[in-house]
Amino acid sequence: MQLQGIHHVAVICSDYAVSKAFYVDLLGLRVIAEHYRQARDSWKLDLGLPDGSQIELFSFPAPPVRPSRPEACGLRHLSLAVADVAASKAELEARGVAVEDIRVDEYTGRRFTFFADPDGLPLELYEVIR
Repeated sequence: MQLQGIHHVAVICSDYAVSKAFYVDLLGLRVIAEHYRQARDSWKLDLGLPDGSQIELFSFPAPPVRPSRPEACGLRHLSLAVADVAASKAELEARGVAVEDIRVDEYTGRRFTFFADPDGLPLELYEVIR
């Protein structure tokens, strides 16, 4: 087997309209496809990032709350690559999103910061120089 990268990450939200607006309007992800699944009373939204990877946004009736702090087993956070962490942080804050202070990865020397989606899923902005 030769893995080639991450195709998608799936996220379950508690309020589909709020999360769709966050990922599409605020973060600027491209809508690839949107489907309502009647049998599951669930939405599935496929969102594209510029590198070809995707986020699948799902809604389900009454999903359990995600344990986050203290950190629990499972997905820790979703990291998104940006060219300029400081500019991205300022843009989010200008739109009312709380963003942590910028830190420097002690191993790579790259800058990063964290914020959260509407359900508290930790999202990281990681500065990548291409």
